[in-house]
Amino acid sequence: QVQLVESGGGSVQAGGSLRLSCEASGYPNSRYSMGWFRQAPGKEREGVACISFRSHESHYADSVKGRFTISRDNAKNTLYLRITSLKPEDMAMYYCAAARLYYQYVDSPEYCPRETIEAWGQGTLVTVSS
Repeated sequence: QVQLVESGGGSVQAGGSLRLSCEASGYPNSRYSMGWFRQAPGKEREGVACISFRSHESHYADSVKGRFTISRDNAKNTLYLRITSLKPEDMAMYYCAAARLYYQYVDSPEYCPRETIEAWGQGTLVTVSS
């Protein structure tokens, strides 16, 4: 069973930077794509970024392209999200997830498709002050 633990959230001024981490355990023989999702108060959880198992492919939501960078170190079982040029609308709880698939098309294209997610972290909060 996969366990995920996020860290690195905090309060940052608009325009600032953060690096979130997600340490994974419990999946020695499984190859997961990994993703970051976020949920702001009163809003649905949305996908932010997804990276394939060997980091050959990555995908970003349009709202974060050019500002967020997803990466992973499989030797350390750790996923990262580098956030730069923070905006007030980036304020949310950030969750990492382990997905069986990197990409799936059903009614629309979906990266780290939610129906294939086998584990979620508990979340780390990012707040942005202007």
